[in-house]
Amino acid sequence: MWKKIKLILKSVRQYKKYAIITPIFMAIEAFFECLLPFIMQELVGSIQGGNITQASDMLTAASENMHWSPVALIIALVVLAICSMFAGIMGGIMGAKASVGLAANLRADYYKKIQSFSFANIDKFSSSSLITRMTTDINNIQMSFQMCIRIVIRVPLLMIFSIIMSIITGGNMVFIFIGLIPIVGIGLFFIGKGAMGIFMRVFKRYDKLNESVEENVSGIRVVKAYVREDFEKQKFNNASDSMSQDFIKAEKIIALNNPLMNTVIHLSNILVLSIGCSIMAADHQVVEKTIDGQLVKTVEYGIMSPEKISTLLTYGIQILSSLMILSMILVMLFMSIESIKRVSEVLEEEPTIVNPAEPIYEIPDGSVDFNKVDFKYFESAEKNTLEDIDLHIKSGQFVGILGATGSGKTSVVNLISRLYDVKDGDVKVGGIDVKNYDLKALRDNVSVVLQKNVLFSGTIASNLKWGNKEATEEEMIQALTHAQALEVLRGSNDGLNRKVEQGGANFSGGQKQRLCIARALLKKPKILILDDSTSAVDTKTDRLIRKSLKEDLPNMTKIVIAQRISSIEDADQIVVMNDGTIDAVGTHEELIKTNKIYQEVYYTQNKVGGEK
Repeated sequence: MWKKIKLILKSVRQYKKYAIITPIFMAIEAFFECLLPFIMQELVGSIQGGNITQASDMLTAASENMHWSPVALIIALVVLAICSMFAGIMGGIMGAKASVGLAANLRADYYKKIQSFSFANIDKFSSSSLITRMTTDINNIQMSFQMCIRIVIRVPLLMIFSIIMSIITGGNMVFIFIGLIPIVGIGLFFIGKGAMGIFMRVFKRYDKLNESVEENVSGIRVVKAYVREDFEKQKFNNASDSMSQDFIKAEKIIALNNPLMNTVIHLSNILVLSIGCSIMAADHQVVEKTIDGQLVKTVEYGIMSPEKISTLLTYGIQILSSLMILSMILVMLFMSIESIKRVSEVLEEEPTIVNPAEPIYEIPDGSVDFNKVDFKYFESAEKNTLEDIDLHIKSGQFVGILGATGSGKTSVVNLISRLYDVKDGDVKVGGIDVKNYDLKALRDNVSVVLQKNVLFSGTIASNLKWGNKEATEEEMIQALTHAQALEVLRGSNDGLNRKVEQGGANFSGGQKQRLCIARALLKKPKILILDDSTSAVDTKTDRLIRKSLKEDLPNMTKIVIAQRISSIEDADQIVVMNDGTIDAVGTHEELIKTNKIYQEVYYTQNKVGGEK
């Protein structure tokens, strides 16, 4: 666990000075706060005059017996109070800077780590869980860190200083508090233990709650189309209610703190007053003095006096209250331990795909070779996703991949840009194993348009520049022309500056697909992979896109995954996938004669030869 805490604390960095200064201010505040009751005791003692009737006589009588005059004590009291307040304010400011800085750096480190993950790493964590870790868990760490450098330092010191001052003030009376500390400690231990177990369970419920919200928002169109709002509300309410019930249970347990502390504090007050008054009654005397010609009677106390009893009551409350605060802090710290585990789990995760020690930056051409490739997404999987894939694509070829859902089409193309690594065999681009390439160089030369089209809020130009941030307006227009997407500019007077809503909500599915193709073309890759990325486009536009890519970009290798045979029938070669293996490779004319899977798809889509 200490290793995980050290990993989290590395994110303090430039805020380390604030984290060091804060405990110093907290120690100063605790020290001054413990001196205040003692000075108050001296002040009360200095103006205590027994039966004196005039204030001036009291001050004169007191000053004859005290090293400090009442005025000096009042000044000291005010100065200590101001110093304590100043130290507390500075400790709060410094602690806030340190904790907020830690959280800011931790979120940046966390996000940077996620960006380095391969798809295999991301598959290990759900998106809802990653969001919860970045928000709720890091907030918990921020609060607990602030408590550690402020309250966790202040409270024990306040307790220690109070015990020391109690010994100075009341001698053996301190054993009253020392005897009550174990009682309070045991009670608070069981309260904290009960609450902590429930709080640990809450974090898993946070993930489910966020998952419910994320699923609902992302699928809002489907929810409304099938009139499932009530079902989704109920699902959210179930997740929310289960979490709230846990919090209620935990708060009920924590609520026992107050009656426990009140009982113990009242008990300590009774003991201090009973024992203190007994000592004071047995050990005092009345002394007669003549001051300015007047006979004055004063009471002189022995080891115990009224002001000392009052001071001991104050110190007793400080000692016992410190225990209660410490118990609450420990509950929060135990909660944060679970958060530390969850955040550090992401930070400790090592990317499964990293750059080689001596990467190759130049890619000779767009040829692709699969040599006896086996692949599966998880090591624990019983069966390979891809089995014995042997495929050779020449540079500049147009290759189509066809197969049923789940046959492994997308898995094949994911290996080309090294989104995943093969289990056995190798994948080569330009005659060189993809594992030997610099990742950025490889992915700049292998453009992939995924099944799920993603546009970012901004403008058409800002989205296209994801492909090439230095792209000129002319280059963007050319890419849109190849993708048959110029029509998106005609719908607005803004042209390339036309606004894009979050997720491209103001564009149709076909428009989003064509904008994504244009974005990929701006990278000027050697290999272009279209993963069923024209499914929302009509057949005419689909044909025009393929014609433009084939005629205008002859040196670019085009790999198209499609459900429609019409999208790939003019390909140089067509790969038929079946259950993670290559069933056949050939041209349209060859496969229509020899391959049963291809024949079945063709006859079904063209509604001819249905009985064959």
